[in-house]
Amino acid sequence: MADVILYLVNRDSLDSILNYTVSNLIESINEKELTLIRPKIFPDFHRDFDVDIEGEILDIFDKNESLLEGNEIISNINYEFRNDLILLLAKWSSVAQWTCWDARLFLYVEPFLEKKIINIEDFLKPKIWENFYNQISILDQRFFSESIVMDWMDRREKLGETMEPSEDPKILPTMNSHNELSKLLFNFIIKTSYPDLDLMIGRDYLDSELWHLGKNNIGSY
Repeated sequence: MADVILYLVNRDSLDSILNYTVSNLIESINEKELTLIRPKIFPDFHRDFDVDIEGEILDIFDKNESLLEGNEIISNINYEFRNDLILLLAKWSSVAQWTCWDARLFLYVEPFLEKKIINIEDFLKPKIWENFYNQISILDQRFFSESIVMDWMDRREKLGETMEPSEDPKILPTMNSHNELSKLLFNFIIKTSYPDLDLMIGRDYLDSELWHLGKNNIGSY
């Protein structure tokens, strides 16, 4: 199972860094200045570490040094690595990340949509998450998370699986996992309505140009 990964990207932060020159960006990373202006992360969430993202950015520049000019604006770069670079800068500009096994989305998301999901790739489409927001924005977090846990329990019983912790030691940890992860998802999706944030959607092993940022994929950003 692959992870579906959602980010909340600060649009102003991303636009600002895309207007850096190559030299400015490299210097800011080397001087540890870029970390100081990264948007603050939302409490209770996580995101990629500064040093990991900045290291990958420098690695792209090192591998393509012969193609680049120091005064070239980042947003004007038009080489093959462009999409990889934009994806990294969008991750750097994020304020929250939510990650989940794609199969679990049939438990967390599909029951609240207006129609059934046929293809798991549909979870990578912005329209699905927009519809999901519209459906859960009228609910409260407790109702949402409790509904998911109850649905999970009902599905297990229909499959003839035990709900006795004494018979299956994984019952309580799994229940707690569904509860906590669904609460984070609810809080995350509610924040997609913030006017300064864009939802970015992707998954493990997905080519960078196929990630969605806002309503468009990164390949056309």
